[in-house]
Amino acid sequence: MAVAEALKDSQEPVSLCYAGSPQGVERELVARQGLDFRAVPSGPLHGVNPIRAAGSLLRIGRGVFAALALMRDFRPDALMMTGGWVTFPVALAGWLRRVPSLIFTPDIEPGATIRATSKLVTRVAISTPDSERFFRRGQAVNTGYPVRPELARAVGQRQEAVAYFGLDSSLPTVLVFGGSHGARSINKTLTGILPELLSHCQVIHISGRLDWEWVGEAATTLPENAAKRYHLHAYLHEDMGLALAAADLVVSRAGAGTLGEFPLFGLPAILVPYPHAWRYQKVNADYLVERGAALRLDDAALGTDLLPAVRGLLQDAERREAMAERSRALAVPDAAGRIAAELRRLVLESRGNP
Repeated sequence: MAVAEALKDSQEPVSLCYAGSPQGVERELVARQGLDFRAVPSGPLHGVNPIRAAGSLLRIGRGVFAALALMRDFRPDALMMTGGWVTFPVALAGWLRRVPSLIFTPDIEPGATIRATSKLVTRVAISTPDSERFFRRGQAVNTGYPVRPELARAVGQRQEAVAYFGLDSSLPTVLVFGGSHGARSINKTLTGILPELLSHCQVIHISGRLDWEWVGEAATTLPENAAKRYHLHAYLHEDMGLALAAADLVVSRAGAGTLGEFPLFGLPAILVPYPHAWRYQKVNADYLVERGAALRLDDAALGTDLLPAVRGLLQDAERREAMAERSRALAVPDAAGRIAAELRRLVLESRGNP
């Protein structure tokens, strides 16, 4: 979506179409941006049993025909992909039609789909230089992680964010979240330590829609003074940028967005890699940890380690500020524009104009 906005902001007119999974959550997000959405069937081949893999092969076959039909109707000058199994039939159809293509790998270590699809695409955009080693020489270009425009517009809007969420400007703010569906282990640990934690700070907690009801019930037991410092939300979208702008410290999973969003806001972070996507999220977390911008906690140790870690950083403003500066140094504010420029370059090269 960030790259789509960057393309629309260019001097040249552009037509955009989004190909996604028929059941994917992206359909709703794409509709909000007013983009044309086309469903392309697909399915996973890696890490599934043979019966499911056979079904996926059939769906991928149907997906290739759907993608070929889309390209016949839409006639794209270039393709941009971001991973997920729906990418593969689109990439294969693009390769068959000789459409120049780019795949963006959000995580530092690419997943199985991106590794497979990278054999079919012209160029790979990467979030950090650490990803370059996974692709053939000269294929990868470091663009940084593109951040949605509505997030980027909130940078530096701390006063507006404090007012929007009804926060106390004299207290430090901890933002806790785990994605649109939430992070059960983080939510459970946080609700258990809230009485102690809220004596040191105020909390914006994005629980995710699946856990919102029981988390809200648990919060009703908080004393009145503590309850005033606790701000629970099931999900934030347009106002997520203000939540990041209000925060002094963030606790979250280590999905790819952490590589772009936290540096853009200069946020020190405590990262808890999702144990079932351990390798990818651990690599993301360790990238920020090694550069002094974050701490990493193991999911299994949340119960004993989260409160001391948060409390320690809240009580050490100098260390927190040093982490914020190191995080800010990793920001690439124009990442979406860089990817848009690569797409334009692909089109020009395909037309014989280097």
